[in-house]
Amino acid sequence: MIRRVSAELLGSALLAALVVGSGIAAQRLSPSDTGLQLLENAFATALGLPVLILIFGPLSGAHFNPVVSLVDSASGLRSWRDTAAYIPAQIVGCILGAMLANLMFGDPAVSISTTDRLTPAHFLAEIVATAGLILVIFVLARTGRANLTPAAVGAYIGAAYFFTSSASFANPAITIGRMFSDTFAGIAPGSAPGFIAAQLIGAALGFLLVRWFYPARRIPTG
Repeated sequence: MIRRVSAELLGSALLAALVVGSGIAAQRLSPSDTGLQLLENAFATALGLPVLILIFGPLSGAHFNPVVSLVDSASGLRSWRDTAAYIPAQIVGCILGAMLANLMFGDPAVSISTTDRLTPAHFLAEIVATAGLILVIFVLARTGRANLTPAAVGAYIGAAYFFTSSASFANPAITIGRMFSDTFAGIAPGSAPGFIAAQLIGAALGFLLVRWFYPARRIPTG
């Protein structure tokens, strides 16, 4: 258990450092072009996230995300005891990772974000982004194609940066972590609860859709 929780903490920290750090780099490399900043941030995340999943997947499942852990347990794939231990580790890891990213770019370790993001459109986008992420992960698991998850999750998140107005946070832990960096990837504390509520709704919707389309585990026959 200690090894699995440690893997979730470190993996979440590296994920937050990846997302926030690439956001800071994009902001500095392309200070006058928001679209290019988003592309750079998305590209780095889409490449780095599969690597983290491959590293930590054999240890903990490489969730790095409370809603993934919750759906994993709701699906009977992991004990609720694991999830209860994972979620605090994921949150702490994402906060530490955001602080690490700040320090790597010469900023104060903590700078509370002032970027207000919550609008009705963003709320809807986070529901869609999170439901889609749950579909990707658990449809692959239920159809015997979990080996494709790292690449599929990276591709989905990279695309969702652009097809959702919220830039697809889709993760309560990373949402909390991003509050601690007043940079391109940050989110103001006042916007975070709405994002997290939308992510929980999206996770529940995604879980229901997985159970509707794939009520039983199916193995491809070729």
